Amino acid sequence: MAKAIQYTELGGPEVLTLNEIPDPVAGPGQVTVRIEAAGVNPIDWKLREGIRPTPPFTGPRGTGTDGAGHITGVGEGVDGFRIGDPVVFTGAPGAYATDIAVPAEKVFARPARVTAGVGAALGIPVGTAYQAIRSLGIRGDDTLLIHGASGSVGQAAVQLAALAGARVIGTTSDARAERVADLGGEPIAYGDGLVDRVRSAAAGGVTAILDFAGTDEAIDASLELLEDRDRIATIVRGPDAAEFGIRAFGGGSPVPLTAQQETWRLEAIPVVLALLAAGRFSVELGERYALEQAGEAQRASREGAPGKLLIVP
Repeated sequence: MAKAIQYTELGGPEVLTLNEIPDPVAGPGQVTVRIEAAGVNPIDWKLREGIRPTPPFTGPRGTGTDGAGHITGVGEGVDGFRIGDPVVFTGAPGAYATDIAVPAEKVFARPARVTAGVGAALGIPVGTAYQAIRSLGIRGDDTLLIHGASGSVGQAAVQLAALAGARVIGTTSDARAERVADLGGEPIAYGDGLVDRVRSAAAGGVTAILDFAGTDEAIDASLELLEDRDRIATIVRGPDAAEFGIRAFGGGSPVPLTAQQETWRLEAIPVVLALLAAGRFSVELGERYALEQAGEAQRASREGAPGKLLIVP
């Protein structure tokens, strides 16, 4: 029997339980993966707490969507994978588990240089950052302001925008400023006087803004710094983005991602895997937790623990 973290009601970390489940079977178009690491994302605890709406429970519900491991089964109609292949997957509900069945189009070969931990850290952060960069059309002549540059999504966006040739300014705490600088960004402290500090750093102004923080300060500063609302986007303030006249990519937005944006989110994974294999991308890993410590991991994520937190079955 496989094992998985599940819950049957909304609530705090205590609703998560470690259960035995039937071993997954690779159906048509699927592969099964023995999970070596699963990424902990804020959406995991937001869904568990009911901050993000979900359908009514019809039975035990898994948690987590991103992971890495190796192939244990290949379903009918799947080409390109063999048992034993190291892989990364994303968009697979129930990733806090020992084993999982995943649609093959959401599974990607993992280069030898990329560890399972790093691979599990990619999914949502890298997909979100890449899609946001592509949606705003970030180019070499842009000066991009990123609110929340030291988080997992922010770090990915700093690197991807810098690789596109853009100048990147990122808000962060003093404690995390060095990390932002190491990734190619120019750190700016958030807090009182933020707008003046950004204007001082970018005399010609900023041409695009990405909000990964979701604070009122980030929204207010964005509206003051950039007139073109079409080049301001948030991944956190989806429900009220329209009120501000800015764009929202997920984050509870009533406007779903387009088919192109969904494609970009998947496209991001092999793009970044190639960059990692070439030594041109960096992922900051945080604490690791055993499967039975999933509640502790989500609590730490909610409290803003640094680095990408991992569940290691």
